[in-house]
Amino acid sequence: MPTPAIAYDLTGRTALVTGAASGIGRSTAVLLARAGATVHCADRDELGLAGTTSLITGAGGAATGHPLDVTDRCALRAAVAAAGPLDVVAAIAGVMHTSTVLETTDEDLDRILDVNFKGVLRTCQEGVRAMIAAGRPGSVITMASGAVDAAQPGLLCYSAAKAAVVQLTKTLATESGPHGIRVNAVAPGWIRTPMTGRHSAEVLERTEATMVRMSPLGRVGEPEDIAQAVLYLACDASSFMTGQILRPNGGVSMPW
Repeated sequence: MPTPAIAYDLTGRTALVTGAASGIGRSTAVLLARAGATVHCADRDELGLAGTTSLITGAGGAATGHPLDVTDRCALRAAVAAAGPLDVVAAIAGVMHTSTVLETTDEDLDRILDVNFKGVLRTCQEGVRAMIAAGRPGSVITMASGAVDAAQPGLLCYSAAKAAVVQLTKTLATESGPHGIRVNAVAPGWIRTPMTGRHSAEVLERTEATMVRMSPLGRVGEPEDIAQAVLYLACDASSFMTGQILRPNGGVSMPW
C-alpha cells in the first residue's frame, strides 16, 4: 500500500476568506497563500484589506481584495463570481458585542446575528452554490468560538450567534457531503486580535491572566494558531473530516 503524501499543499486552488483585513482572517489569508492558494480576500475595512493583499503579493503569492460587508448578499455573490471556481471558503468575518442579558436590546441582537450568523450563512450559501455549479469538491470552514462551550457574562448575543454557526456547520455538512464538499468549524479560545484588543486595558489584562492560568499550555492564542487549524481543514490532510468542531484553545475548554 503506498504511503500517502502529507497534504498541506493548496497549489492550484482558489480560496475566499472573509474578515481578511486583520486578526484571524488576515493570518488565514496569508497562510493559505503560502500553501499555494490564490486567495480572494474580503472585508469592509478597505485599508486593512489592502494591507493583507500587499502582504501576500509582496511575498510572491496571489491575492485579490474585495471590499464588502457580509451583510450584503449581492456584494458577496459578486465576489464569489469574480473569484471563479472556488475550492476553499473560510467564513471568518465577525464582530464582538458585550451586554448583560437584561441590557441587551433588539438592535444589539439583530446586528450581531446579521454579521456573525447570517453573514456566515450567506457566505456559505454563495460559496457552496458556486462549488456545486462548477461540479467540484471543496472545503468550507466557519468560525465558531469557545464561547459556545460555556456561559460567560455579557456574551449572550455573541455566543448565541456562534452557537448558530455550529448548527449551520453540522447541517450544511450533511447536505453538501454528497457533492464532495466538506464543512467544518474552528472554535478558538482567547486569541490576541484587534477585536479582543478593543477591551479596556484593565479588562484585557485580567482576562488574559485568567486564560493563561486555565490553559495547560500557559499562554493565550495568536491569530496564526487559528490560521493553522483553518489550513488543516482546507487541505487534503482533513479529507475524512466534515461536520466537526475543531477547538484550538490551549486546553482551556474541554467539553468532552
